[in-house]
Amino acid sequence: MTTTKLKYRAVFMSDVHLGASASSAQEAATFLKRVECEPLYLVGDIIDMWRLRSRWHWPESHNRFVRRVLKMSKRGTKVVFIPGNHDEHARDYAGLNFGGVQIARSAVHTAADGRRYLVTHGDEADVVIRRARLISVLGSTAYDLLVVLNRQVNAARRRLGRRPWSLSSAIKHKVKSACRHIAKFEEFLCEQARARGLDGVICGHIHKAEQRTEADGLLYVNCGDWVESLTAAVEHDDGTIRVIGYHALGVGDVGADERDLEAAEADEPVAV
Repeated sequence: MTTTKLKYRAVFMSDVHLGASASSAQEAATFLKRVECEPLYLVGDIIDMWRLRSRWHWPESHNRFVRRVLKMSKRGTKVVFIPGNHDEHARDYAGLNFGGVQIARSAVHTAADGRRYLVTHGDEADVVIRRARLISVLGSTAYDLLVVLNRQVNAARRRLGRRPWSLSSAIKHKVKSACRHIAKFEEFLCEQARARGLDGVICGHIHKAEQRTEADGLLYVNCGDWVESLTAAVEHDDGTIRVIGYHALGVGDVGADERDLEAAEADEPVAV
């Protein structure tokens, strides 16, 4: 099946959380199949090593995402992997190249219009991550369980003709302490970009897709995640950066996409 690809100058994805039961790896793989870019930035928490240490969970859809990334690299896409806190052990290999995937602790992306952006996962801005790792791990486990439960609730809501609802998003937007935490996170990363004389920051980590311009013109972009929001940031040929959603791409039936992926991978295996 031939599908017209959407072409972007660059694509930024974060928080796929391969290895976690809450990961929407199939949709992430399908998204990559639908786009062309140069380069592709994987902005942290791509592999959830925290979950894998406690329980092995690696269905075929997670393999498909990995194969899709490697295939893009093989076909000439520059792939840069910037580890996050959930795959922090990969930071030990910063500067190395594995299967065409470059590993870096952070990056500076120069857009078509000359603007320069700090690309970082963002966990260095999170005081909870830096100072209370055990609390963070427990919170991450609870979040995964919440997402899985929320999916079951939304399946029932769809059968009743009701729109899906995200409990975790409701908490983030309504609990004052969570709102303050997100605001401080965003402020910290913006200051990091300003200190380096850059024009903006592109990050992930907090699972909250966001795009806005500060009063001084600095651009803050959060890629979102591939657990709930299913979003990514993209750069157009004129240098404009936008956050887009998986469902807005009109990719159609996931089951059909899954069969399409299997056929494509069978035609051209990727050596790792």
